Order: sequence, then structure tokens, then C-alpha cells
Amino acid sequence: MSLTMNQTAAKLSEVYVETLLNGDRQFCRQIIEQALANGFEAYQLLNELVWPTMEKIQELYKEDRISIAALNMATRLNRSVTDQLCGKLTQKPAKNKKVLIFCGDDEPEELGGQICADLFESDGWTVKFAGGGVPEDEVLKLIGDVRPELLLMFGTLPSGVPAVRKLIDYLREVNSCPEMQVMCCGGIYKRAEGLAEEIGADLYAPDAACAVAIANEHPTRKATVDQQTVGRMRRIRKAAARRETTTVQREATPVVENE
Repeated sequence: MSLTMNQTAAKLSEVYVETLLNGDRQFCRQIIEQALANGFEAYQLLNELVWPTMEKIQELYKEDRISIAALNMATRLNRSVTDQLCGKLTQKPAKNKKVLIFCGDDEPEELGGQICADLFESDGWTVKFAGGGVPEDEVLKLIGDVRPELLLMFGTLPSGVPAVRKLIDYLREVNSCPEMQVMCCGGIYKRAEGLAEEIGADLYAPDAACAVAIANEHPTRKATVDQQTVGRMRRIRKAAARRETTTVQREATPVVENE
């Protein structure tokens, strides 16, 4: 199979997806090298080819159009290409700002978190990328040790949302790192409109490129009290429980009449 870079971006994407699913590692790297030689920038390929391809592959698997073997093979090869491209990103001057990044446990989420980490780093941020599967107590310790300006939670699957919801709620309750912003990024937050806002995130970004831009454009934006429905609903439930307990106690207390 040959590829000329005079083809449209859509054709490039089509060939790239096919190559990933076939597991053709050598030709996949040739596609990237040829694209770079023909004027594409690493940043452009990460955001307009690698990232959309990741989402496309996940869609194909959910629709039962590819096997789990093809999904894993394509995702790992796509991640290898990410490593190849990230080494070619232009590095901007240091911003003296830190971002701590966590993600879900699945391989596609690790890839998304990695792209976020690499784009923030190339933009001049100091990046700590802890990946997925980190216990909650270690997450909290890292937040305390790093004291980042931004905590970024990347996720593509609904199963990861409750843990993110719980973490944000806890951070609000104990007022840990009060100046730190929390950003939710990734497919699940893009598909479920308003989800990031509902669980109390300060910022939302659909993808890595937008995450960097939004973090730079809104360095002080914080979720409002009304927006923070997680903690607010917990407080409402606790208040309701207290009222109910008080009512029961009053009803159970005998009335002593004065003689």
C-alpha cells in the first residue's frame, strides 16, 4: 500500500485507522514520518489524527465491529506513535505552573492522559502524570506534595466517574489546595453534556488540545457553590436526615402535663 501526502486529511485518517487495526507497525510509522516530511506538524498530527483515531477505535469496539484483540493492538500502536510524535513537539518557555494528571485504568484512557501530559509539558507547564489505578489516599498525598495549580482528571468511561465525583467532593469538603483548579477532560465528559459541571469541576475540556487552551485562558475560574451539586446534595441529604431524626425524637418524647 502506498500513501501520497497530497491526499486529504480524511483519507490520511482512513489509511491510518486501517493500518492500526492491521497492526502494521512499520507502515504506521512510515505514515507519520511521511506526514511530517510533507509539512504536517507533530502538534497537528496528535490533535487531528492520533486523538480522533483513539476515539474512533473505541467506537468501533463498542459497536462490536472489531475484536478486543484489534482494539488492544491498535491502541498500543497508536500509543507508540504518540511517543514518536511527542519527541518532536516544540517546547515553549517554562510557565512556572504545575499540573497533576490522573486517568482511568483502561489503555485508551492512559493514551489520552499521556497526550494531555505531553501537550501541557510542551506548553511550558511542569507536569506530573500518575496514570490510572492510583488509590485515593495516594492521590490526596500527591496533591498535597505537588500543590499543583491544576488537577486534570481524564476519563472516557462512565465507570470512572463516581471516583472522580467522590474525590472532588472530598477536596471541597476539606478545602484541600483551595487555589487549585480541577479539570475534567475526555470522552465521557464530552458525551454527557454538563457532567463535568454537575460533579463540581472548575473546568471542562473535550480533548487535550482544548485542555491546554482552556487552562491558559481561565487560570482563576472556580466552580460556583450552586454548580457544586455533589457537595451541595450531600449537605442537603445530611440536613434532611437531621430534620427527620429530630422529628422522630420529638414524636417519641412523651408530653408531661403540668398538674
